[in-house]
Amino acid sequence: MRTKSPRFFYGWWVVAACFSISLFIQGIIGFGFTALIEPLSNKFGWSYTQISFAGSIRGLEVGLLAPAIGLLIDRWGTRIFIISGTVLCGLAMFLLSRVSSLNMFYVSFALIALGMSALSPTVTMTTIANWFNKRIGLATGLMHSGVGFSGLMIPLVVLLIDNFGINKAMVILGIFSLGIITPISFAIRDRPEKYGLLPDGEIISHDKNQNIQTPAMENSSDFRIKEAMRTRAFWYLALAMLFQLLIVNAVTTHMMPYLSSIGIARATASLIASAVPLSSVIGRLGFGWLSDRIDQRHIMATGYALMSLGLLCFTLAALWNPLLLFPAVPLFSIGFGGNATVRASVVRDYFGRKSFGAIHGLVMGLAVIGTITGPPLAGWVFDTWGSYHGIWLAFTIVAVTPLVLMLAMSKPVRNKQF
Repeated sequence: MRTKSPRFFYGWWVVAACFSISLFIQGIIGFGFTALIEPLSNKFGWSYTQISFAGSIRGLEVGLLAPAIGLLIDRWGTRIFIISGTVLCGLAMFLLSRVSSLNMFYVSFALIALGMSALSPTVTMTTIANWFNKRIGLATGLMHSGVGFSGLMIPLVVLLIDNFGINKAMVILGIFSLGIITPISFAIRDRPEKYGLLPDGEIISHDKNQNIQTPAMENSSDFRIKEAMRTRAFWYLALAMLFQLLIVNAVTTHMMPYLSSIGIARATASLIASAVPLSSVIGRLGFGWLSDRIDQRHIMATGYALMSLGLLCFTLAALWNPLLLFPAVPLFSIGFGGNATVRASVVRDYFGRKSFGAIHGLVMGLAVIGTITGPPLAGWVFDTWGSYHGIWLAFTIVAVTPLVLMLAMSKPVRNKQF
């Protein structure tokens, strides 16, 4: 028996906390990484390829470490990881302020990767999946909008670096992280069942005559991780995410250097770069809302089509007319932002809640090839040919592959795998 939910469901406070953490962390060392490339290259003489490799190390938070984190959060909960992650990222910013060599730069980003792995989408999405069922699309979209609004941090990062230098800028941001973001992380709670609630705010009945199976218990739609791996849907989704991360990590890492290469001033480039994650909010909220109502495969296929069109406009902006950046940014951003949100809904809907963290983590772990390859590949193309035209055009074509995978994917049934 379920009774009326409380006036304000605590799950929305969890969404707000994850939103705030994502906004700051992704704004500084996610999307904000693009602001570091030119200053570091000018200061130390490092190539774009060398600096971009740090972006690959940072990207391990959604890749190589994701399967292990996914397994652990299913056992230990997400709260301890999120608190630890904010502390590690804050400490890593202090270490970045002391960088004097390329090896030390890589060590700093290894620490960042460890911290961000505890704050990765696998962790935050698992948190939201534990608190929401009927409204998981909307809740995930709202939470993920923090990543989108992190674009507001890029001009701030540029302002701090240009006025105080990289060293002092990182100290300021490290203090802010430990002083404000870490305390916010203490608002996270693992599962509503610990507090007498069910997902979406319903209350667990204590009537001993009722035999109610709570969502924490396994049911017929909950796949174990080995069962999920025997389905086509799992591999189609993993491959789609591989291609998505290959493209998105490369574009967001090299956005400001690309804009500078086509004659756009650094201050203006920072505003355009910030518009990329900000525009993605439309996709994160819109696609999240739609995923509760229509076929998620078609939503994600649409997202990849938008990404491909956006990349084509990026290429033509340099070859033909810079004004094409105006359609390029929203097309690309809405596509990847929306799909980042819908991914959680697909895993939750296709494979259940019981092993959500482990399955989502493994999907992202398999996508690590794209995460690691994208930024240095784009950097190598620029170092070799002095232009990003070729790599953007190649990515335009690559984005069609996950579109096809989504249209071919179907919802699996337990015991009816490959």
